[in-house]
Amino acid sequence: MLSLLRHAGSILWKRRPIQLTFFVTRKCNARCPFCFYLQSADRPDDGAAELTLDEIEKISRSLGTLLWLAFSGGEAYLRKDLVEISRIFQAQNRPAIMLYSTNGLLPELIRDATEQILQHCPRSVVVVKLSLDGLGEDHDALRQTPGGFEKMLRSYRLLAELLAEYPNFELGINTVFCSGNQDRMDEIIDFVQGLEHVKTHTISLVRGNLAHARYKDVDYGKYRHAMEKLEKNLKNRTSSVYRFNGARLKAAQDILQRRLIYQTALEQRRLAPCYAAKLNLVLTETGQVYPCETLTESFGNVRDFNYDLAQILRAEPAQAVTRSIEAARCHCTHECYAMTNILFNPRQYPALLKEYLQL
Repeated sequence: MLSLLRHAGSILWKRRPIQLTFFVTRKCNARCPFCFYLQSADRPDDGAAELTLDEIEKISRSLGTLLWLAFSGGEAYLRKDLVEISRIFQAQNRPAIMLYSTNGLLPELIRDATEQILQHCPRSVVVVKLSLDGLGEDHDALRQTPGGFEKMLRSYRLLAELLAEYPNFELGINTVFCSGNQDRMDEIIDFVQGLEHVKTHTISLVRGNLAHARYKDVDYGKYRHAMEKLEKNLKNRTSSVYRFNGARLKAAQDILQRRLIYQTALEQRRLAPCYAAKLNLVLTETGQVYPCETLTESFGNVRDFNYDLAQILRAEPAQAVTRSIEAARCHCTHECYAMTNILFNPRQYPALLKEYLQL
């Protein structure tokens, strides 16, 4: 596997992005009302064409090595050239971890594409996170996908067949914590705990300027209860949580991350430095570049900067937004960014070490 230590220098010098979230398509076969990307009041479809493979290759060439590459959407697996996109980034950026979020509604397609990605990217940890926001009809109703729960379970079973053959494969579940499912979180966590082949269960606190704002009316006490339950489960099964080197450190970071997100949501202010636009970057399917998934000020479009992300980051629009982030004029609960903000902040290391030693 590609070593995580390649990025140790970013602990001191946060000079370039090492984490990229790429929304490869807006297309989706679900209509989740809590989706911050498709159902947000801030993110209308501009009608522009998706980036082509040639354009993506040029963008990839402008990046250095990556620690973390997350593919999202929409439904990422609806992008027919997802395997080819993965190969481009693997060849040119050698990401240590490649994450694929999916609603699981296309079991056979997801399984076949994932196996091809695993074959072409043997040195990266390939993580597939299936969405589960309720059990049975609750899941289907919340995500507006009749039969979605059973299709997701079929995707789980098909993907589980790959675990024995591909040691770089991780299979997990992600649940969006929102007002529509917060009262059933215990049963969701217990159900996932009982899935033999799932090693990680993440719960993402609903975020974004949603068109259906009522889904953000969450009880933070219930969120904290869910986080504590996950922490207890994690400490009871640490040896089998992740299959890659550094699993214990990642488990400790998970615990700190959940506590940080809870406290941030409760106090509604930033509690730690944010490395958006420095270590983290977001690219949309049409080429727009953002510092993160929450802020709506675009740095511009890569098509206008010769597909060079370094060039777009040096331009004044990006510099202005970066300065506002440094001034702590925003706060959020984005899990992926919380991860980077912990692992690359030395001030977090005493707390991280404490949790590490307790696992």
